[in-house]
Amino acid sequence: MGAQPMDPDLALAIHTSSPELAMALAPFPWSGDTPVALRCKVTGKGLANVLHQELLHLLPASQWGRLAALAVATGPGGFTGTRLGVVLARTMAQNLHIPLFGCGSFVLMARRLAQQLLQDHPEGCAIQLEQPLRKRGWIRGRYRITAHGGVQERRAPQLLTTAVAPGEESPWLHQPAVVEPAADVVELLRVLMERHALGDPGPWQGVLPLYPAAAVERPWESP
Repeated sequence: MGAQPMDPDLALAIHTSSPELAMALAPFPWSGDTPVALRCKVTGKGLANVLHQELLHLLPASQWGRLAALAVATGPGGFTGTRLGVVLARTMAQNLHIPLFGCGSFVLMARRLAQQLLQDHPEGCAIQLEQPLRKRGWIRGRYRITAHGGVQERRAPQLLTTAVAPGEESPWLHQPAVVEPAADVVELLRVLMERHALGDPGPWQGVLPLYPAAAVERPWESP
């Protein structure tokens, strides 16, 4: 009898930077054309109670040995939710000896918005993603979208307590920083594949949650 075919390798993306948990599982490598397995669940502040259970629904522990790479959203987002997702991903990557790629949740939003914005700005554009915080100000990040759909982070998300000064807003297009969990976790898979193709070894030690907690009081200077 011939040898039994081996199960294909898998890649897992975890996004916990919003009140809705999202996980995506795809073959590794993944071209982006085939469907992926998705698991999305509104958890609010109860993420800790369901995170492991939801992962097991998507991929039983007996199959974790098939994982070849992981990716996780690093925020900004809810403090506890982001931390839980990053800790889970780091622990799995360390124990399974596989690469882990972290990507900011605002970067994922900008990548998702890129094709839509290029319809009105085919030459490319610059956007400012904004997330209001109750009684604390805004988290803002700036991104340049190229004519080819690439995304460059020009200013990592920061917490600002003052409004942007008049005249400083141009040429930035203002967009609300809203996570779309199912779409953003699939975008996270694409980031994983791109970085792996570039030869990034994906060390888990460098993947940390992003908490822009130190407020910038002065107007934001344009880069």
